Amino acid sequence: MADQAHPNIIKRTTLIVRDMAASVRWYDYVLGLTKWYDDEVVLSGVGLAAGKAGDRTHLVILQAADPVIGMIGLLQWVNPPLPAPAEVPKSVGYGNPTFVVASEDARQVHDRARELGTHIHSGPHEWSIKGAKGELKHFLSCSVFDPDGYFYEVNQVLRVEA
Repeated sequence: MADQAHPNIIKRTTLIVRDMAASVRWYDYVLGLTKWYDDEVVLSGVGLAAGKAGDRTHLVILQAADPVIGMIGLLQWVNPPLPAPAEVPKSVGYGNPTFVVASEDARQVHDRARELGTHIHSGPHEWSIKGAKGELKHFLSCSVFDPDGYFYEVNQVLRVEA
């Protein structure tokens, strides 16, 4: 168990993207994230398990409602470009994260994603699950993929029953 006096906090997940402009637009319009950082980064060849020393990348970090956690980084190789898979994923499996988003309006997220031509796994639907403390949580949710195939489950709490 980690030392409770010094817990680790996951602040950000960085995603490799094909088209920075399209990705920034999607995260802004669909999820409402705002740009926190935008710059070129030259890789050292040490910290990231991709590319090589001297590769030029474009990093944009987007911020959600919390000023410390829940940030999404978008990283695009500028020079040389990183070859992309032929197809964008439309399912999840090993090595593919599932992002869970708390939303005040899951239907609006779905509608905006659809406007941008997003692959929709499931439209708005209601479901329930038992919470960690035994309460029954009722949600309105939708599931969508971003332009690069990263999967998002978007949940709006409708009510909680003790």
